[in-house]
This record gives sequence, structure tokens and C-alpha cells, in this order.
Amino acid sequence: MFGDGTDDEILRSSWHDFCDELKRAGDLVFRDGAPKNAVSRAVGMRQLARNIGLALQLELDNADPEYPELLHYFDPIRKQGGDNTDALYLGGPVNGTDTYRVRGNRGTAKYFAVTVLENGNTPWGGQVVGTLIDDQLHIEEDGSFELVVSPNEHPGNWIQSTPATYRLTFRQFFADWNTEEPMVATIEREGASGAPAPLTAERLAKGLHDSARWVHTSVEYWADMLDKWKARRNEFIAYGELESNKIDFTPGGAPLICYWQVPRDEAVTIRVTPPNAAYWAVEFGSYWWETMDYRYRLCSLNMHHAELEQDGSLLVVVSHQDPGLPNWLDPSGHDEGYVTFRWIGADDYPRPQVEQFPVSQLEERLPENAKRMSREERVEQLRQRRLGVVKRFGT
Repeated sequence: MFGDGTDDEILRSSWHDFCDELKRAGDLVFRDGAPKNAVSRAVGMRQLARNIGLALQLELDNADPEYPELLHYFDPIRKQGGDNTDALYLGGPVNGTDTYRVRGNRGTAKYFAVTVLENGNTPWGGQVVGTLIDDQLHIEEDGSFELVVSPNEHPGNWIQSTPATYRLTFRQFFADWNTEEPMVATIEREGASGAPAPLTAERLAKGLHDSARWVHTSVEYWADMLDKWKARRNEFIAYGELESNKIDFTPGGAPLICYWQVPRDEAVTIRVTPPNAAYWAVEFGSYWWETMDYRYRLCSLNMHHAELEQDGSLLVVVSHQDPGLPNWLDPSGHDEGYVTFRWIGADDYPRPQVEQFPVSQLEERLPENAKRMSREERVEQLRQRRLGVVKRFGT
């Protein structure tokens, strides 16, 4: 019974505090400016619940830089912060004093990058202190590689850490979801031996406190950020043009983000000619800066999946009903949210142009020979997407 253990008071109070902070976080769903749409509010509450597990991973279970593991951040049912629908994000805690070795096989993802970052003013840290992108990383013919992260220089693949270093992140962006293979790798800290010390009530209390705070601050941070784009609806703007905080950004090209707000009787077209790029993609999500359910909904495009018009341009349509066009983005019950274009390693960074109008005018606004998609083709398109997600995440 309570009181039989020496740490019972710490355990009970820390659990109560954890639950109380999560309870307060629920009020974010009803914040000023949040959508009144029933789907959006339910999704906002679900995002808070989903991210409890991610918070516990980051702040408690994989928070010790003496015993780091490379664990994935996001997946189809746990995500935030404008996650890339094409991505597999993995990372773990590191510090600025030890030496870490990552060994494994790179896989075949179209885009591959590793970043080392410092702690900072955002829920995902601060300044990136080192990166290696694609060909900057030496890979053996069999796909194997070794990477060192340390304060002192090492031969081969090396990223220098700083005193404020706290996290290592791998990004893999898959163009062809059904054929490209993910990285398989492990991380080791030089000098590590034995197992971590047993969990203490004090460490648990700190982890619970930090986890609940992270759930609250991370969801609030991204909603606050998206409000900046909401003030300039239908305009593509880079993160750095609206926000000065350093963050664990994707190296190789700044994403262009646009806020959309589409009533049920309207539609939006987005037009741009994609540049020559190592990788490009279009992502689509809700007010909570969370992508739609990309297992079952058409809510992203990339250089492999998109179909270009005869003149090489990309025509994207946002509408609540399937228009029978290949590059449709499905609002999935939401009335507003964001769309992101990523041009990475490109020879140009064009800003897409947005038009909004009554959905009854959509046909007359399309190119004369606009590409079409039958119902049967759509069903197969969605089936292949889900198979690709299963391949990437193993679920």
C-alpha cells in the first residue's frame, strides 16, 4: 500500500503532476484561432495523445547520451511539426564530450542526410552544428558506412560536436516508396560498458515532468508557428522568412510553406514547374502541422509519384471531392491547414502560384489536355501507397 516504499511520495506526486500537465495541454485544442471544424478538433486532441509516447521516448526512455539508441521519431500514427510524408526520421541523444560511432548500411532512399544539433529554444532543439548530405558521406560499394561524432577530428565520415550538442538525426526521404530500402544502423559511445543504472524515482519524476511539458510546448509551438502563415493565406513562404529561431532543419533546401483554407464549395489550384533537383516533394497537413493519414489518403506528391503536364508543369488541386486528377490533395475532412513544397539540391527554388475559386469553375480553369485519373486508377494508386508505407515502417 501507499507509504510502504521509501519513494512512494515522489512517485505519486510526479505521476499526478504528469497527468495534470497533460490535462492542461488539452485546452490547446480550444485555443483562439483553432479551427471549429469537428474533425480538426478531434485530430488536435488525438495528436496530443499520440505524442505522449514520442515525448516519453525523447525525454525519458532514450534521453541518456551515455546509452543512446537510434529510434524513429515519426510514423503514420505519431507525428508533428510538418513531418515529411516520404520520410523516415531516426535519431538519438549525444553530448559534446564523448565519441560516438554509427555503423550500418545506408539503404537506397532518394535523399539521405545526417545532422548534429545543439539544444535550443524550440521543442526540437536549436542550431545545427554539422551535416552530411548524400554524396558528402562516404559509402562503401556494399552500402556500408561508418560515421563518427566527436569533439576531436577523426578520419573518414566525421561531424564535430560542440559543448551544447545534444542530438543526432538521420533523415531518409523515399521517392519510390515500394522499392527504396531504409537504412539499418546502430550507434555506440566509445568507452561504454555494462548496462545503464536502474531507474530511480528521481529520474522517473524528471522524465515524466519533461515529457508532459514537451507534449504541451511542442504542439503549442507548431500551432503558434502556423498562425504566422495563416496571416498570409495562399502564399508560399520559407520558414526562415517568418521565424528566427534555429531548429533542426532539413539540409539542402528550405521548404516553402503555404496556409490553405478551403470551404466545401471551393477549390484551390497550385501551379509550378519543378526545377532540376536531387529530390522534391509536396506535403499536405492540418492546422496542427501534422500530415494527413498518408496510408489511406492521397495527401502528398513527389518527384516519383507526381504526374506532370505536357509542358513539364505540375498542377495540384485541393478540393473536398475527388476531381479525377492525378495530383489531388485530399483535405480528409479538414477545412484548413498547410501545404509544403520541398526543393532539395535544386538548380532553382520557384515559388508555386495559388488560385482559389468556386469548385464549379474547376473544369474551365484546367489546361485543355489536363491529365486525368479514373476511379480504378485511384484505387490502385492508394493501394500502392499503403504497401509502400508498410515497406518503410515494417507495419
